Amino acid sequence: MIKIKTPEEIELMRESALVVSKTLGMLAAEIKPGVNALFLDKLAEEFIREQGAEPGFLGMYDFPNTLNMSPNAQVVHGIPTKEPLKEGDIISVDCGALKNGFYGDHAYTFEVGEVAPETRKLLKVAKESLYLGIREFRVGKRVGDVAYAIQNHCEKHGYGIVRELVGHGLGRKLHESPEMPNYGKRGRGKKFVEGLVVAIEPMINMGTKNIKQLKDGWTILTADGMPSAHFEHNVAIVNGKPELLSTFQYIYKALGIVSNEEDEFRQKKLQL
Repeated sequence: MIKIKTPEEIELMRESALVVSKTLGMLAAEIKPGVNALFLDKLAEEFIREQGAEPGFLGMYDFPNTLNMSPNAQVVHGIPTKEPLKEGDIISVDCGALKNGFYGDHAYTFEVGEVAPETRKLLKVAKESLYLGIREFRVGKRVGDVAYAIQNHCEKHGYGIVRELVGHGLGRKLHESPEMPNYGKRGRGKKFVEGLVVAIEPMINMGTKNIKQLKDGWTILTADGMPSAHFEHNVAIVNGKPELLSTFQYIYKALGIVSNEEDEFRQKKLQL
């Protein structure tokens, strides 16, 4: 059952989402060769609690950490380790926070030092597909419209779209209806309505769409060992249109990147 949010609840969800956004921005300055994911995980837990929130993933479904950290061929749900990051790696950092009774949940795939051109292209296309999907998230459109936009863009570049893992509704629970797959047909699936809040999250593989799971019961990898990219935003329908609750601007500020990619999805200016 889809749970519609009031304008007041959406503003509370924005607070939760921005805790995650600020956490990812803090981590952006720390992700570099030689740093390990477990160290970053501890920083994130402390930072989230300092923001008056609780880590959203820690203990959920018995997950042992604050962050899902998935380098290179890991798609999602990676468990942080002491293995140091290396020059040329990429790493998806997926973070959740619970504040005011609502969840924020989004992700960004970071470059570690200088990465290969073909890997940088994968990240670029995957992030582009996220915004193409968000553009379709508006009153009267359907789940399949978002899914098709993501799939069409990524498959044009020869990339594999993970089928088994999807985005989702978001609210007082981390995972609510509807499911938001990254592949599908236009005009299919549940119709979007005012007040719906979702997490849209393309998971895009450089090679095959097929995946496998490690024996730890969590970590998902590409079946062919090629890199995977993962980007995620939290989005509400406000006045019939997509309104970003999360932002990558804290990340960009830390990395010295100038971008206006989010502007069309904000009805009022974000105050950093």
